[in-house]
Amino acid sequence: MQGEDMEVPLLNNLNDNGDRLRSKGKDVFKDQQKESESSMESPNLEFEYGDTDTLMAELSELYSYTEEPEFALNRDYFEEDFRSHDRGRRWIELSADEQRAYVMRLLDDLEVTDRDKRLKVARAILYLAQGVFDECDAEADVLRWSRHNVFLLYDMGIFTALLELLSMEIDNNQACSSAVRKPAISLADSTELRVLLSIMYLMVETIRLQTEDDRPEWRAAREAFKTELGAPLYNGEPFSLLLFTMVTKFCSMNAPHFPMKKVLLLLWKTILFTLGGFEELQEMKVRGRERLNLPPLPEDSIKVVRAMRAASPPASAMELIEQQQQQKRGRRSRRPLVKQDSLDTYNERDPFKNDDARDEEEDPEDADSGIEGEVDPLDRDVIIQPPPPPPPLRPPTERVNFPKGLPWAPKVREKDIEHFLETSRNKFIGFTLGNDTETLVGLPRPIHESVKTLKQHKYISIAEVQMKREEELQQCPLSLGEEDVDETPAETMYLGMLPNLSQYVIALLKLLLAAAPTSKAKTDSINILADVLPEEMPITVLQSMKLGIDVNRHKEIIVKAISALLLLLLKHFKLNHIYQFEIVSQHLVFANCIPLILKFFNQNIMSYISAKNSICVLDFPHCAVHEMPELTAESLEAGDSNQFCWRNLFSCINLLRILNKLTKWKHSRTMMLVVFKSAPILKRALKVKQAMMQLYVLKLLKIQTKYLGRQWRKSNMKTMSAIYQKVRHRLNDDWAYGNDIDARPWDFQAEECALREGIEKFNSRRYDKNKNGDFAPVDNCLQSVLGQRVDLPEDFHYSYEMWLEREVFSQPIEWEGLLQEQ
Repeated sequence: MQGEDMEVPLLNNLNDNGDRLRSKGKDVFKDQQKESESSMESPNLEFEYGDTDTLMAELSELYSYTEEPEFALNRDYFEEDFRSHDRGRRWIELSADEQRAYVMRLLDDLEVTDRDKRLKVARAILYLAQGVFDECDAEADVLRWSRHNVFLLYDMGIFTALLELLSMEIDNNQACSSAVRKPAISLADSTELRVLLSIMYLMVETIRLQTEDDRPEWRAAREAFKTELGAPLYNGEPFSLLLFTMVTKFCSMNAPHFPMKKVLLLLWKTILFTLGGFEELQEMKVRGRERLNLPPLPEDSIKVVRAMRAASPPASAMELIEQQQQQKRGRRSRRPLVKQDSLDTYNERDPFKNDDARDEEEDPEDADSGIEGEVDPLDRDVIIQPPPPPPPLRPPTERVNFPKGLPWAPKVREKDIEHFLETSRNKFIGFTLGNDTETLVGLPRPIHESVKTLKQHKYISIAEVQMKREEELQQCPLSLGEEDVDETPAETMYLGMLPNLSQYVIALLKLLLAAAPTSKAKTDSINILADVLPEEMPITVLQSMKLGIDVNRHKEIIVKAISALLLLLLKHFKLNHIYQFEIVSQHLVFANCIPLILKFFNQNIMSYISAKNSICVLDFPHCAVHEMPELTAESLEAGDSNQFCWRNLFSCINLLRILNKLTKWKHSRTMMLVVFKSAPILKRALKVKQAMMQLYVLKLLKIQTKYLGRQWRKSNMKTMSAIYQKVRHRLNDDWAYGNDIDARPWDFQAEECALREGIEKFNSRRYDKNKNGDFAPVDNCLQSVLGQRVDLPEDFHYSYEMWLEREVFSQPIEWEGLLQEQ
């Protein structure tokens, strides 16, 4: 037991049951105790969620630490070529015209047939995109010159030339077959691809970011580049689809040498650039509601979430009163007056734990709380009432800890109002009026007030309007005519992804599984370390430690890119059309995305978020500007001084948001959360003191509380209270009680098949080229039919005489028979 650092009341509470637990000789409670103690000491995380991390962090994550020697190689190739033309001068000393002339010459050299020379030129271009770091004294200078050079490279047409070279490398069957036969793949097998992808990533990431001091021509270039990346200009497809093809080719084992981390980072940033980030999504949502004449959003969700504080409430007045009552009854207090750090940190008993843990462990608080399984009236008030005014027992200094009202405005769907009226009419009148929500004849006055309140908070989403419109188009295809589809970047993306959508989703989830820290190494799993392992494996302890950190960092970056990529696709497709979102969601569910995310969180999540898998002195551009200090085992173990790892916390929040999107309003998928015993896994994630992450965990717990049973709710009242305070309310949602819904049967296959039918009807109507073929008019006029212009192949006139001989002259025509038939 490690209770020495904990406060005295808690120590007494644990010691009451310590002998019994030790006698069983099991480690379950000890593991949870360690997590509890670490969570008590964990401070609030000063984390601000956004589209990406800082520019310097995003650039440094492009390179593995194993690639660090290649920075000098890029510089050497550039200087060798540059000195042969501009002797005694530096790049930063050239005029703009001289720089353009030199880049033009590099562009010409990119088209040579000699593969080695082409690689040297590409490395010289990469050095320019990296900011000619050898001529800079500070990291800020490197970023400034990198920005200047990237816009120059784009203006000179470098990106298009790189795209042609990338297509050649993707189609290089010799390199693919050679990599397949190799027993071990290293950095050397992907040199050309890594150089090309690095340049393209630097261009996309640098041009994507907008700064206040950008020149007007740079702003114009940004818009042009954004349009170019999102348009189907590359073999009739957007650039992102070429990268998706690389992902599927890698996961099918046909190209194991592809540097997958760089591909995924470039794919994520390309989609982020072309479709837009989270703030742009919010603006698009506002404009979409205005276009459909819907009421404005009740609040800006981004601002609300950023204003939230992590849940770490002090002992409330209710707990003080309850403790006094328990002491009067002669019972030992089970709720000590210590700061509650992680919403039931010490109350880990759950009906959905593994069988062995469930049999071996009992929580002292669960064994003796409440009367015959009933919820304590004091605790029930926490759920159904707002926080009361502070009584005299509370010290005045603690008043600021209570929220002044709930953060979210409640919402009600039209379906909820219809259900409420149907129930009320059946009870008071004895019959229903269908979907009529206006007629209130025969209903008592309180029902009138209830309906009025529900309508005040009615919320109509864009998705509901789209589904209703789709039903009308399916029912009346002729009278409503063709649908006007806006050619948005998201629409172009969906149209390109649709034929191979399931392959793309499965490939991304395979990579996510391979990169998850909870995954075990298997012989048949894909190797995602091709672009991090060196040619010669480490021989010293220091080299092994460095490579171990590099491998863990590599996996974390892959998880970050995939989680952000999937979330962006889901959000943009949902805004573009609900059925586009539903098909991606269904592919994710069928590919076991829900258990995969739960498996990801089934770890010591605090350790994952505070992991220090980084070596600051090796991060770019620090390593290129400053002299390299001597690395020691102690410095590697110490890691950086950051309170948390930004990318890991970012990944966790993204995965929770994906899980929320997959399960929202889907009864069968919510039951999957229950069946996979997600409640204890999610509760452990509440130990992370970050408001946004806690919010999405609480949302996932809220949708399944009604199915977890009364005992679970009674023994997790802190969590229930946190749900009440932080998650949006649906006025007729009895999530805290589940009186009649928990017995509702669920058929996963039937619900998903019904959804699939709607998706296929939508795709057939909107994207099938032969749509409405049964309703097309038939031309019965002989002259009209013979007068129609028929498109013939270009080479038809070369074989026209042969066609006449074969089809006309050599075929006997019985004119008498034709006349007799007339």
